[in-house]
Amino acid sequence: LLFPVSNLCGKCRPRDTDLLQPSLNFLYWSLHQTTPCSQQRAVAVLLSNVSLLELLQKVLECTWLQSPSSEPGYLSPEDALLCSGWLLVSSLLLYQHRYNTEVHQTLSLDLTEVLNVVIFRKKQPILLLVSIMQLLRAVLRQNFSSSLLVIVDQNTAQGATQPQSSSLQDAALYPLTTQQVFSLVVSLQNLLVHKDLLLSQAVVACLETLVEYLYVKNQDVALHVASQPWHRFLLFTLLSGGQKSFLQPEVLRLMTLFLKYHSSNIISQKEISQILQEAAEANLAELPEATSRALHLFLCQV
Repeated sequence: LLFPVSNLCGKCRPRDTDLLQPSLNFLYWSLHQTTPCSQQRAVAVLLSNVSLLELLQKVLECTWLQSPSSEPGYLSPEDALLCSGWLLVSSLLLYQHRYNTEVHQTLSLDLTEVLNVVIFRKKQPILLLVSIMQLLRAVLRQNFSSSLLVIVDQNTAQGATQPQSSSLQDAALYPLTTQQVFSLVVSLQNLLVHKDLLLSQAVVACLETLVEYLYVKNQDVALHVASQPWHRFLLFTLLSGGQKSFLQPEVLRLMTLFLKYHSSNIISQKEISQILQEAAEANLAELPEATSRALHLFLCQV
């Protein structure tokens, strides 16, 4: 079925939402639900379809052209199609890298536009924001180096105008700039305060990947980001709702991140003891899978 569905997508236009929405979702789930031995073949089928990749390029570009919905939480058919497009491209990026699949048509992406969506959120639906962060994580994990995706950066042409003091640091973080990194971190912190479960999971995952990328590129910047005093206030905010337990997946993952990068000003021995006490008193068999996984990673880090 991948052949006819992907060929059908290649003949569509981005405004053919009724047809493209289920088709892109089918392609996405075909990649994720197939057996491991068939997954590599599925990736090869999709990446060999030039018309499909050209269509996905147009869908991604519609993200910058489309006006955000005026109704909070409303997901229009156009927004839903954008979500499907971003998620499918993220998956193709991940599996192309894993299997080193031949690419017949590259996609291009403006990094500044992607970052601006997260940094200057303008009423984008949460699901679209999560989908875009999924791709941002993928490119960060691949060190912005992919046979499938070409990163276009508006800031490259502006590099000559930057002060010399920041140029060396920016060169180490390329294609990100120091200013973009700090703005992105602040925005991710602010998004966590919304306490939306899906958004929180995506934000924490993005923050983890970002700090890992920074640590490889420039350890000083990574440790500076991980030890921002605002993180401590953020933890107290996350714990101030109805569920004050430390055994929340996003809280545990944040604590693990701070432990990993030795942010002793953010997480103290007192917090570690509280988590261990809560874990000792909890019925581990009844914990949600996400919580069990996050607790396991926390204990390993301890």
